[in-house]
Amino acid sequence: MRYLNFDNISVNEDWAFDKVRSIEQWTHGYHRYPAKFLPNVVKKIIENYALPELPVADPFAGCGTTLVEAKIHGFESYGVDINPVAGLIAKVKTKPIMPDLLDSYYSDLINQFDLYAESNLYNIKKHDKLDYWFDKKEKYKIIFIYSIICKIDNNDIRDFFLVSLSHILKNCSKWLQSSTKPQIDKNKKPSDSFILFKSHTQMMIRKNTEYYNELLHSSNLDILCNMTIGDARNTNWASNSIGTIITSPPYVTSYEYADIHQLTGYLYDYFDDLKQFRQKFIGTSYSNKGSIDVGSLLGKKIVNALFAKDPKTARNVACYFNNMEIVAKEIYRVLQTNGKACIVIGNTTVKNVHIQAAEVFWEFLKKAGFKTNEQNIIKRCIPCKLMPTIRNVKTGRFAKRTDPNIKEVYPNEYILIVEK
Repeated sequence: MRYLNFDNISVNEDWAFDKVRSIEQWTHGYHRYPAKFLPNVVKKIIENYALPELPVADPFAGCGTTLVEAKIHGFESYGVDINPVAGLIAKVKTKPIMPDLLDSYYSDLINQFDLYAESNLYNIKKHDKLDYWFDKKEKYKIIFIYSIICKIDNNDIRDFFLVSLSHILKNCSKWLQSSTKPQIDKNKKPSDSFILFKSHTQMMIRKNTEYYNELLHSSNLDILCNMTIGDARNTNWASNSIGTIITSPPYVTSYEYADIHQLTGYLYDYFDDLKQFRQKFIGTSYSNKGSIDVGSLLGKKIVNALFAKDPKTARNVACYFNNMEIVAKEIYRVLQTNGKACIVIGNTTVKNVHIQAAEVFWEFLKKAGFKTNEQNIIKRCIPCKLMPTIRNVKTGRFAKRTDPNIKEVYPNEYILIVEK
């Protein structure tokens, strides 16, 4: 059986953007987010492939990069993500706020910092895990900031400040700063919550002003952007309603997003049981259902090769593939006839097995009914993607560059362009 091998595709240098810091433009820098979609990639996809005057949608919306760029370009947009932290970030990033109004609320909020008294917070109950991650001094400051933000009567402005607070939690905790994985740094001196909240919020206010003024100038202020918490396998979008899908699915065996955002999740009461929350995510070992049967010939070959080395990892990958087949069918359902799907996805290597996730998803797209053309596969290097790119080849875990057993696992990614 011959399989299409994307490794043989030449890198398209026009899609590298290695000297562009587009994550600092508009509202893209509001909140840290692992494996963040590069805005310039989305911008170029919109300009080259988006169907005019029809909605753009992202079923793996994450922190809202696609939605922000769609709004900037004058497209109505829809986003879904299973992660409520991502949903909050995306909602705030896409919502321009009148600068003078935001300034007024910010001044009122900061003035309340003078009322802070740690003793007034002793009886406030929050999840016990916050005691694990925060020194008492910073925990009480953070709870104080959270409590006064929650009293704000304007929903958009309240959410704006909640995103700022969420962003600084890692810096103010004992979480190892250089790590996306949850681990304590015993030598870390956490940042002062009040100081950091003020500085980060001021940056966000400046970026909101730029974003607001750009949208005002282009008459795009009122363009619809609908972000909801939901599942990419069942978006609840109407059939044949979307012109262009632009998305970057989670990478196979990649991040545990529930773990990464647990500080916000515990503080904002998004969940109480982290283990149960993890099971909702695609691409996580916690959603593993045990079966290794896959509806892709190449996928079966990959899973069988993994099963001979590590049955648990094989089941994780099989579960990922099966979920992504459902996603391919859902994307086909919601697109209008002649609508385009543009999927940014990469391959990796685990346990010395080459996991060709892009090729497998290409197979699923064809099975779902899409018109495919190998000329519409773009290969790009990823110099700026915010994710680890090396793994220990023996353990399969992400590693530091000083590890003697490292291997690059995400040096390139692919943009799959298909049409309904």
